Amino acid sequence: MPRTLRPRQRAELYVIDVETAETRRIHRSTKVLIESPTWARDGRSVLVSGEGKLFRVAVDGSGDGLQEVPLEGVPGATEAHVVSPDGSTLYVTADDGHIYAVPAEGGAGRRVTNDHGARFEHVLHGVSPDGLTLSYIGVKTKKDGRVETDVFTIPAAGGEEVRMTDDPIVDGGAEFGPDGAWVYFNSERASRKPGHAQLFRMALDRVVCEQLTDDKRVNWFPHPSPDGKRVAYLSYRKGTKGRPANADVIIRLLEPDGGKRDLVEVVGGQGTLNAPCWSPDGTRIAYVAYPTKE
Repeated sequence: MPRTLRPRQRAELYVIDVETAETRRIHRSTKVLIESPTWARDGRSVLVSGEGKLFRVAVDGSGDGLQEVPLEGVPGATEAHVVSPDGSTLYVTADDGHIYAVPAEGGAGRRVTNDHGARFEHVLHGVSPDGLTLSYIGVKTKKDGRVETDVFTIPAAGGEEVRMTDDPIVDGGAEFGPDGAWVYFNSERASRKPGHAQLFRMALDRVVCEQLTDDKRVNWFPHPSPDGKRVAYLSYRKGTKGRPANADVIIRLLEPDGGKRDLVEVVGGQGTLNAPCWSPDGTRIAYVAYPTKE
């Protein structure tokens, strides 16, 4: 079931300038819980999901708020969606746990992923710079309720998937870098106890895996900038397990020198920064906050 707003809560879609930290709200809703903003390739609109649908929001405020993108034959859109590098195709994870390809302006969906049973879900996070490969987290729920997560890639046209990780460690994210040589993801592989996710990147040949952050906060959803120099991510308080919603979180930048810079602190978490969030020119980031009226 799609997430819904709590009483007196609202969903607010913002864009923030990464140099000046100037923030501008481009949409506000007290009815639809929107999630996971990602930019259209022309930089004129941002795509968000909500109520099992996909919507487009004009960055300059023109239009009439949420403009639904038709998804024919797609059984409900989740918070997982990306746009192909040439802007012609949308890829979405549907309610049935599969990834579908849909024309950018909407239309009939084509299933991309293979069937691994009802207990397996493909949570989409990235597309390679050449548009040929998708990256996702495979989520397998065991019969005893335990959940296993691993990083996968699959041809965007469909075909055999590649399993990049194969272990009981919790992983999330899985987004290509702009050079196509690395997949960025968050993982608990450096933690001695459940929780405490940090950021990593793995080479496509699976030989090299580098840890990018190592601090007391819990870090999720790495999003490399279009020029590859920075990584935006969602940072939770120490001790947070998973990626809860309605938490106090910081949107941070990992700078080229390895330093960290806070951009903005919001009430959010799940849905705030799940999808590729950088504007095509690399100057802004889109995010969603979920404040509650006092």
